[in-house]
Amino acid sequence: MDIFSLKGKIAWITGGSYGIGFAIASELAKAGAAIVFNDIGQDQVNKGLEAYKSAGITARGYVCDVTDENAVNETAAKIEKEVGVVDILVNNAGIIKRIPMTEMSAADFRQVIDVDLNAPFIVAKAVIPSMIKKGSGKIINICSMMSELGRETVSAYAAAKGGLKMLTKNIASEYGQYNIQCNGLGPGYIETPQTAPLRERQSDGNRHPFDQFIIAKTPANRWGKPEDLAGPAVFLASEASNFVNGHILYVDGGILAYIGRQP
Repeated sequence: MDIFSLKGKIAWITGGSYGIGFAIASELAKAGAAIVFNDIGQDQVNKGLEAYKSAGITARGYVCDVTDENAVNETAAKIEKEVGVVDILVNNAGIIKRIPMTEMSAADFRQVIDVDLNAPFIVAKAVIPSMIKKGSGKIINICSMMSELGRETVSAYAAAKGGLKMLTKNIASEYGQYNIQCNGLGPGYIETPQTAPLRERQSDGNRHPFDQFIIAKTPANRWGKPEDLAGPAVFLASEASNFVNGHILYVDGGILAYIGRQP
């Protein structure tokens, strides 16, 4: 099982203070990777450092706005100087704005595109040159089922995640010759603090309507858990996936394969 080992590797997880990013980073650490992460403010970084410490994981945290190219380049240089060359990049930082398209301002649309699509381009561009020099590298872009499907109120998010899918394929196309693998991880509906209100039982004891909808659309008959992404992330970060490139691995309990139950 040595091909799954990340011993001696350095993994940078953007937005890795909590949620899916933290879950992925924790599993990469268990596989042997040294963890560095960033978040947009010092408070978020401090909370992340406490969370890693509580989990028994040594991690370094950096304040960095991933939409700011100069800040990203400075952070990448600082990580390389203080820790070493990044072997594994997980482009996890992201936002969503649930607003009907005709009610959404262009500024809000641009912000989502900036964080969810432009930032992965900026951060990947910052680490690829050192990966080329080292002769290897793994880039994991956190995509979404919205990389494949549309849905009401998420026009900007779906546009960004669809673009991120194609950026993933293009990075693989351009830099595969340097032994750099770029793949996407596409979570389904995951149990996180942000989705907790959608899973609360109603006053009459019934499931929330959206909860009912997700369960009905998921062959696994449940929401995913952050740890469901851990194994796939380790696979994509390890030598086990050295001939897997430009692929989007959807961890969705089967939603994309399923037309849904008859009402």
